[in-house]
Amino acid sequence: MVRLGQYFRENHAEWQSAVEKAGRMNGWFTPEFIDLAVRSITTAFLQEDKLRQWLAGYPGLRPDSPKDRKVGLVMAGNIPLVGFHDFLSVYLSGYRLYIKLSSKDTVLWEHIFGLLGSWDDAFAQQVTVSDMLKGCDAYIATGSNNSARYFEQYFRKYPHIIRRNRTSVAVLDGAETPEMLELLADDVCTYYGLGCRNVTKIFVPEGYDFTRLLPAFDKYSHHLDHHKYKNNYDYQLAIFLLNKVAYMTNGSILLAPSESPFAAIGVLHYEHYSNKEALLETLRQDDRLQCITTNGAQDQPGRNFKCFGGNQAPELTDYADGIDTLQFLSGLNRPEDAGGLPKKA
Repeated sequence: MVRLGQYFRENHAEWQSAVEKAGRMNGWFTPEFIDLAVRSITTAFLQEDKLRQWLAGYPGLRPDSPKDRKVGLVMAGNIPLVGFHDFLSVYLSGYRLYIKLSSKDTVLWEHIFGLLGSWDDAFAQQVTVSDMLKGCDAYIATGSNNSARYFEQYFRKYPHIIRRNRTSVAVLDGAETPEMLELLADDVCTYYGLGCRNVTKIFVPEGYDFTRLLPAFDKYSHHLDHHKYKNNYDYQLAIFLLNKVAYMTNGSILLAPSESPFAAIGVLHYEHYSNKEALLETLRQDDRLQCITTNGAQDQPGRNFKCFGGNQAPELTDYADGIDTLQFLSGLNRPEDAGGLPKKA
């Protein structure tokens, strides 16, 4: 894994070719955002000291011990290499890994797996890409709320982690600096807003001055040059006009009032609040939220609170949905059928 991080940093011609091909296969996978995803993975995950410290916290995992259990992994494909943490977790645990790739993200993964296989003959014995994930001892699956219902049915007899639709929100208090608002724009607009860590709704105090916020999104005005994003923006604008929905825009993103934390591509929802602490407590209990971005996040209990600009740079211990993947995998290492591990996590 450390060698893979070095490979990414060296940006070999073979990798550049894979990035270009991935962009042709999936129009949302632009070189800009593939490079961003890879930099995040390389910096936060693929460092030897970080990996050793991470694994040291799970002595029951015993990564070097032989294991015959099989783990099935269903990947998402909304942003480039979004399932890398799950892959890394199972691979380093030593279990046999069967992966069903998302049709939206095959090129990058196939290149990475081919590379790892060429470095280590044992890799092909441990990791298999398959369209069918039958006969595994445990499953980790990520998908929509609709697909999650099927996953629950298919995998109900086995230990499993099922991940559903999630999104992120931000709570502003009006005291944010221009620099903080630009970092918020990163949280909103990175990956065109397609990730669960993307902020899709902001909460603002009564009387908030939006004229301070809108210019922060100008750094992403070039998104309108992307035909898929522009089509979504134009469609949502037309819907607002037809339905006479009040909105604001800087010309490249639409701000509209809504109670829903989920927003369409090109749209950022907002809602006013009167009591920040009461709001934060309510959001803390909302299991639809991956991240809550706010000023003073470091003083808030809970790992899902983030400072502005921190959403798209998760660390190894920032587990999706707050479910400790390595703890789940550690249970599978026990001899008595996953050691009494509950059927789902």
